[in-house]
Parts: sequence; C-alpha cells; structure tokens
Amino acid sequence: MPLVPYDPPFFLFNRHLETIFPALMRSVELPPYTRERIETPDGDFLDLDWLSRSRQIGGTGDVGMRPLLILSHGLEGDSQRPYIKGMAKAFLLQGFDVLAWNFRGCGLDMNRLLRFYHSGATEDLDLVVQHAIQQGYTQIDLVGFSLGGNLTLKYLGESALPPAVHRAAVFSVPLDLYDACLEISRRENWIYARRFLKSLKSKITRKATQMQGLDTSRLENIRTILEFDEYYTAPLHGFASALDYYERNSSIHFLDGIHVPTLIVNAVNDPFLGKNSFPMERLAKHASVTFECITRGGHVGFAQINKNGLYWSEERALQFILT
Repeated sequence: MPLVPYDPPFFLFNRHLETIFPALMRSVELPPYTRERIETPDGDFLDLDWLSRSRQIGGTGDVGMRPLLILSHGLEGDSQRPYIKGMAKAFLLQGFDVLAWNFRGCGLDMNRLLRFYHSGATEDLDLVVQHAIQQGYTQIDLVGFSLGGNLTLKYLGESALPPAVHRAAVFSVPLDLYDACLEISRRENWIYARRFLKSLKSKITRKATQMQGLDTSRLENIRTILEFDEYYTAPLHGFASALDYYERNSSIHFLDGIHVPTLIVNAVNDPFLGKNSFPMERLAKHASVTFECITRGGHVGFAQINKNGLYWSEERALQFILT
C-alpha cells in the first residue's frame, strides 16, 4: 500500500469527478518553459520543454550537478497539461531540472511525417533520454501518465537502459491496451471516448491538408477508438491491425524485463482501465516493480491537495524517486 495516505476532497465523490475536476479546474504556476526542438533520425522532430536552473539552450550552466526528471504525457496531451505542470513543479521545488517532451504531433506544430505518435513509440523516448545524457545529465528519472506511462514501462522493459536512468513512477497506466480500449468504450464512459475521438480525427484532418496519401474518407463513420486504431494508428505505424498494435505495445508484456526501481499506481475507480491493468499477484514478488492499487483517484486525478499545492500523485512520486 502507498505510504502517503490518499484522502480526496469531499466534493469529488465519484470517479468521473475525480477524473474531470483536475483536468479542467486545476491551474499550476510555473516559470516559462524553454523550448528546444531536436531532430529525429527519420527526418521528423520532437519539441522539448525545459525547466532548468542549470541549463540554458545554447549555454553551458552546471548540467550534471542536478538530477533530471523527464515527463511523458497521455493520449492527446502535451507539456501544458495540469498533471504535467504539477509534477514538474513538485520536482523543481526539490532541486531537479525538468524536461517535459511533446509526442510527435502534440506540440504547437504538426510533425513532418505521415506517422505521428503511439503507445509504444519508445524510440522517441530513448532519443529524449539520450539527448539529455549528451547534455551532461548523469541521473535521469522518468514519470509517465496513462499512454505515457505505458510508453515508459515498455521502454524500461524492452532493452538495456543507459546507466543514467535511475528510477521511474507511472500513474493511471493501461497495461493492457486492448482491455483498456474496451473499458473506455463502455456506455458510461462515452464522454471520454468522444473527446479523444474528436481530437484524433481533427489531427488526421489537419495532417491530411499538409501531405498526400492520407485518406480521410473513413473518419466520419468511425465511432470507437478501436476503429480509429484499426484504420489509422495501426497502418500509419506499421502494424497489421489494431489488435496487432495493442498486443505488441501493451506494457504488461514488458514488466518482467524491468530492472530499475519502478512504481506503478492505478486506481480501482479509473474509468479507463480494465481488470488486466491490475496484475497485483503477478507483480507481488517482482524485484524492481512496486505496484500500488488504490481505491480512488480516477484517471490521472489523485486530487488531494497539500499545503504546497501539490497533488497526492506528486507527493507519492517524490517519495518513491527520492528514496
């Protein structure tokens, strides 16, 4: 069980309020990000947003003297989301530098290639980590949310890691992507599925105006995320089908390969997660992974607020990574 007790405000009395309130109502004050754009080996780019007392773009500073936190956002998120900024603030106050990266197509500018991002695109996270190491950072900690949590776990478990990668904490993670897709498509969760589909369809339409070869004729008839992944996510990223995409990228298949201390926190009342995202028995004796299943929290919610304005998830991540 978590060492930090979770006691949400009385007015967040169901899972939908615990999910929606932090997303819409939370405001986090931070210094302005410093934006850096890096090129990818395949001719695309990633936009990185830095909060760094030791690093200025184009300067030297005292890089390497401070640990670095790398933050990975969720589906259709970006570095401006309150959960990203809240976690950034928590670690900045503890003396960390922070790098919040935007997945392909999730920054202010659409990415260059026909592909965009997906739940298992660990080559991009690895590029970000390697770039940070090249800047001089010798301790790098990772925090991911939802899709970014799945991406982080897959990255940790699929191959050998640079020695600089120290610890990781992830929240609200769909460990089984197919199972989570079915869960979010349930009738009572229509508000979330509709919001994501609207954003994803808009992204495809926008991308189609920039390049040839992207057929938008199916968009109008797509009603579920599974259908979107079948006709767009999978083929654009080299997968045979949506099911092939889910199977090959679900982080549950990579947990046994994780050898750095890693915390996974999922809430029972998370409207996005199916039963396969709660493998308590499987992970009970894992040498490196701590799995915490808490009763409440919603999806990327955890809105207990302490005197510093931090949420419960931020305190828990600090507690784990600073151990």
